[in-house]
Amino acid sequence: MIKKQIGTIVTIGIISLLLSGCLYPKENLAQSKVSVREDVTTVQTVIERFQKEAGLLPIKNSSPETSRYEKYIVDLAKLQRMNYISVLPSAAFEQGGRYFFLILNEETAPIVKVQDVVLSQAIIQVQNWVDEYRRMNKDGDLLAGEQAYPGFYHLDYNKLGQKEPTLRSPFSGLTLATLIDDTGIVYIDYGIDVMKAVEKLGDKQPSSDQDLRELLVEFSDYVPVKSPVYHWVDGEPRAVH
Repeated sequence: MIKKQIGTIVTIGIISLLLSGCLYPKENLAQSKVSVREDVTTVQTVIERFQKEAGLLPIKNSSPETSRYEKYIVDLAKLQRMNYISVLPSAAFEQGGRYFFLILNEETAPIVKVQDVVLSQAIIQVQNWVDEYRRMNKDGDLLAGEQAYPGFYHLDYNKLGQKEPTLRSPFSGLTLATLIDDTGIVYIDYGIDVMKAVEKLGDKQPSSDQDLRELLVEFSDYVPVKSPVYHWVDGEPRAVH
């Protein structure tokens, strides 16, 4: 019960700061990226050593339904308990930071990235608002505003009766919008970040079936948490199911 209450307090605190727009100021983005880069490098070295000695990865259990960019969270407490690290990374949520460290390419060449817990918690809260609205209103209203992509819409916060949270991109520092699809699932729209990543390819064009979120991961230490898949359609990124 106490653990649950603490978790609730932490979540409320995160959402309150998001709604006030106080977190992740753009002027601190460069400094934040440097700190995260250092911590990612450290954790990468540690998990490689752990895997070599233990024959497995130091990850927490997850369900099959967990999305790729939230799935294989590094078990920092285990690494500390087994003396692989003495102090938790300053960027780690477990140390008062805003990130979970996670592993991608777990079966081939494991690589460490970070997931923004604050953004994730914000979308979970918005999803709860949407689910509650739909339970109270049985008319099938999706709370959809202007269409952003086929099957994806900007969320109508006025109709929802809630203040839109400020979602600051870890990639660019820009403010990102929320999307809702035809089934009522809420996402963060990273379209502008994806476009910037594609521009880094120069004259090379992505394939039409490529998941463009991979570019965000390739060019940074972050993952696009709570994101839809993006494909390259008619010269621009498009969210798809």
